[in-house]
Amino acid sequence: MILRYYVNTKRQSTGDYEVHTESCPWLPGVDSRLYLGMFYDCHAAVQEAARHVKPVNGCYHCCNPCHTQ
Repeated sequence: MILRYYVNTKRQSTGDYEVHTESCPWLPGVDSRLYLGMFYDCHAAVQEAARHVKPVNGCYHCCNPCHTQ
């Protein structure tokens, strides 16, 4: 299934920028996120996010396969 992905433009306490799906309860507000596009999986979304910010991590809740810490 294709989903819309966003990256939080504010660093987490770990220093990472988190990638989220549009339906994630932890998705930041419109002032703190960047739209990445529509992707089949979080891996492609994380790759796209890395073109804009680094380091990138998937959200534990909505992008768990891409969550590294």
